[in-house]
This record gives sequence, structure tokens and C-alpha cells, in this order.
Amino acid sequence: MKFPFLVLSFLLCTTGLSAQDYHFSQFFAAPLTLNPALIGAFPGSYRVAISQRSQWGQTLETPFSTTAFAADFKYYVNPKKRRYKDAFGVGVSFASDRVAEFNYSVNQIMVGGAFHKALDPKSNQSLSLGFQLGIVQRNVSYDQLTFEDAFDGTSVFVDGASAEELPENNYAFGDYQLGLNYAYAPKNKAAVFIGAAIHHFNQPEQSFFAEITRGQSVEVTQTLYRRYSGYVNLRLPAGRSLDISPRVYAYMQGPHLATNAGTNLRFLVNESNGSAFHLGAYVRGVGNESGYGVDSAVGMFGVEVNSFLIGMSYDAGLNGLQTSRRHQGAFEINIAYLGKENNDEAVPCPKF
Repeated sequence: MKFPFLVLSFLLCTTGLSAQDYHFSQFFAAPLTLNPALIGAFPGSYRVAISQRSQWGQTLETPFSTTAFAADFKYYVNPKKRRYKDAFGVGVSFASDRVAEFNYSVNQIMVGGAFHKALDPKSNQSLSLGFQLGIVQRNVSYDQLTFEDAFDGTSVFVDGASAEELPENNYAFGDYQLGLNYAYAPKNKAAVFIGAAIHHFNQPEQSFFAEITRGQSVEVTQTLYRRYSGYVNLRLPAGRSLDISPRVYAYMQGPHLATNAGTNLRFLVNESNGSAFHLGAYVRGVGNESGYGVDSAVGMFGVEVNSFLIGMSYDAGLNGLQTSRRHQGAFEINIAYLGKENNDEAVPCPKF
């Protein structure tokens, strides 16, 4: 029980450090967690997506897991009366981080919208602006923990014997984010997607101890840093059935920096129904005040079948934090369904 208690102590009691957000290796497969401007940015009328990521499976008794669910819808602005087919999207997303060792979880629900301005009559270019607002809840179960002063000196921890003063095990706060995205994507030609977002714009307080220590000589606070992120993705046709998509995604949160760089290959299998499969490889680097280094390598495989998208990836840890690198991996799966319209003028967005 020692390791989980140390983790919990870090989560509850850190005063000078703000925690980092969850992330997905297939970042374009979870667009509502990537950039609010991507709400409604897809070829169709609606999209439903779910993401699941598991990591630390060999360090903790049960893996650290992240789950996200999102649904968004796209509507055109007077499509029959306007030369430029502008659109707007609305969406809702739910995400949960959970450490089952002591039922520690961070849950958030966000609602948002985005406006997609077409910059030419064929909708080859678009500029999108989006926002999200919602509530984040942090929760922990104290009954899963034991403390040193409850040890009876033999082999038993006595329930209720600890004198530890713990705060309420549930804390919630409001949160919101803004995003901008530009896309130039003519059909069957080279394309570029550029976006940037600011998450936790209000820099909310997230400490369990904030309320009970307010006004005291020592106030315990844990402000959530703003997260600044940006990405560039290219789509380069290499023949009739192959697209090459080099990409870079980076984000900074307080003293922490992470960069993702790699390439995704899309192989078209059946042009009539758009069936295709994807292969991708990435390298992630991380940095803080102590320096910058390579954290992990990521391999990805994805399939498109009609309106379904399924992607799987594995992160192989390269940071040397554990004695065995096979214990550093993270497995991720993403599934999405796009409800399509005939002759849809899509607001473009990469798929994985």
C-alpha cells in the first residue's frame, strides 16, 4: 500500500506544482479534447467517438485508465441561399481519469460550439473558432488507504485509529477553453491543417485543501496551469491510393512541455465506400525545468470501414523510469462513427 499512498499524497498535497492533463496518442481521433475549434469539423451531420487508454499496468495493481466520450453535430448556415457554405458545430464531451488503487478519479463534462467560416465557394479553405465550458470533479476514496499511525505494531491496521486530518473527498470547479483551426484541403491535392488552443483559460483552483485552509496562515492551493497547444498536419497524396500525413503536435502547461512528431500513412482499399487502413509512427518528447528528453515511441494502426473508424496504438516507454521497459507501455483504442450526408461539403479534419 506504500506506493499508492505516496501517489495520493502527491495528488492531494502538492502546493507548488500543478498537475498535467491527460492526453491521447491518437490526438486527432479525440478532436473535442484536442481543440474546441474541431467541434463539427468532419464530413457528415454527426459524429460519436469513444477513446480508452490504459497505462502503468505493471506498476500499479490495476492500470491507470483514461476514458473519453464525445458527440458533436454540424449544421449549415442557409446552405441554399449563400455562396459560401459556412457551418457551425455543437458538441458535448465527457472524460474520466481513474486510478483504481484507491478510487481516485478526475471527471469532466464539457459543452461547446464552433463556427466554421468557408473562405472559398468550394469550401477548400475554412477558418474555425470554438469554445468549451464545463465542470471538473476530483474524487478519492479514503477507505482504500491505511496510515502509519493506525498500525498496531504487529500485522494489522486498525480501522478508524488514524489521526490524519483529511479534507472532503470531493472537489469540483468550473473550466473553459478556446481554440482556432485553419484548414486548406482541396480534394485529391496537398492539404494543410493548423490549429491552436488554450485550455483552462480561467486557471481554476483544484486543491482538495483549498476550502479548509482559506484564510489560514498557510493556505494550500494548487492552481491548474493554462495549457497552450498547437499542431500542424499535412496531407500529401502519393499516388491514387496513398496519402502521407506528417504532423507535429506540441503543448505546454506551466513548466511542462510535450512534443509529438511523426507520420501517418493512409492506404485506400475501396474507393467506392472509402474503406482504408492507416499506419502511423510517432516519437514523444517531454521536458521541464530539469531538461528535455525522449519519453516514448508510438505505433498506430487504424481502419476505416464505411462510416466507422477504429484506431489502436501502443506507447513504448523510453524514459528509463522503470527497470523493465516492457512495463512502461500504454495501450489506446479509439472508435468513431460518422453519420454522413449525400454530397456533404465537409469541414475537413484529420481522422487519427
